[in-house]
Amino acid sequence: MRKMTIYVKEAKSARPIHELEDLLLKEPGIERALVDIGDGEVKLELDETKIKESQVLQLLQDAGFHTD
Repeated sequence: MRKMTIYVKEAKSARPIHELEDLLLKEPGIERALVDIGDGEVKLELDETKIKESQVLQLLQDAGFHTD
């Protein structure tokens, strides 16, 4: 299991957070996703045999989210 932390600019209110969590948790290989509403920090646990960090970032970008 690999841990990954990213910051998502839109993840600071309820609706984008729910959309983000739904998107991430339905993706094979993402085992856990925790979002901090205060600063948009997203902590993930990945199964790297199923998904890579670069794929997570591309998934978010394709869905219209902006990461730092």
